[in-house]
Amino acid sequence: MRVLVLDDEPLELDQIEILIHDHFPTWVVKKAQNYTEAMEVVDRSLQEDQPMQLALIDVKLPGRNGLEVAEKIKARIPQIDFIVVSAFQNFDYAKKSIQLKVVDYLVKPVIEKEFVTVLQSYVHEHPEYEIHSEVVQKMIRIVQSSYQDSLKLSDIAKELHMNANYMSRLFSEEVGKSFSDYLLGYRIEMAKSLLVKHKDWSIQRVAEDCGFNSQHYFSTTFKKLVNQTPKAFRK
Repeated sequence: MRVLVLDDEPLELDQIEILIHDHFPTWVVKKAQNYTEAMEVVDRSLQEDQPMQLALIDVKLPGRNGLEVAEKIKARIPQIDFIVVSAFQNFDYAKKSIQLKVVDYLVKPVIEKEFVTVLQSYVHEHPEYEIHSEVVQKMIRIVQSSYQDSLKLSDIAKELHMNANYMSRLFSEEVGKSFSDYLLGYRIEMAKSLLVKHKDWSIQRVAEDCGFNSQHYFSTTFKKLVNQTPKAFRK
């Protein structure tokens, strides 16, 4: 797991880094105290083809709202998730949170037990981020960068010069779900973001932009996984 921690207070940064290393020793943590440093970390991770996967961002930063920074980061890394940290308990960011994929909130001062619980919950929902196999990591990166295209495991196997059956079995063992189920779920997550971000887009356009050839299949799948139709979710 590659994590960006953005906070203008050095002591807070160090505390969060220590907590992560104590409880999630395999995670890579990058720290930033302002917008410029954060974007440098983001751009460097993209240059190295190792994009940040999770960002912990303080809402109140000097001269900038933390969610504005999150928006800039998401423009670079659409698949990134956010955990928002704030000294205030009144979070009035519902629509923006859906758009930015804010998965949870933490209130300052950060309490170790609550912090660990939030991250453990996140890992439980995203078991793929605890993967150590380079093959499966490559498969996930391909999904995240090419989910809009017609992706087939057989094509990825050819690209990686590997046996498709072996890759399928390895993916299922490490991620806990089949490759096709993971791809489908990822496309739906991207669709949820687009439905909120682009109110003027038709359902057909959202479906096509997320790799679905059929609006009917998209709507049926969306309702099955989200328990709402795309139209109802958008409201």
